[in-house]
Amino acid sequence: MRNLTTALMAIALTTPLCHADPVGVVKESGRTAGHAVRDGAQTFGRTTRDFFVHGHRKAKQTWNENAARTKADARHDKERVKAEARE
Repeated sequence: MRNLTTALMAIALTTPLCHADPVGVVKESGRTAGHAVRDGAQTFGRTTRDFFVHGHRKAKQTWNENAARTKADARHDKERVKAEARE
């Protein structure tokens, strides 16, 4: 029992205290969701436009370019949420 208490004390002393701001995390998460909706709508619109104006090959290229942008935005937003959670 004494070893368990000592181990718990050691963990408690070495674990940094986290002072995350829940409001900030929710705000950044909401911003992330908003960016995902925006990127999805833009991807759909641009791809549809290119399909009817330039054909299916250009539409596929546009889709892939916008998907890469969406992925980059999501990664950037993920880092902001994580940073907010660490504060």
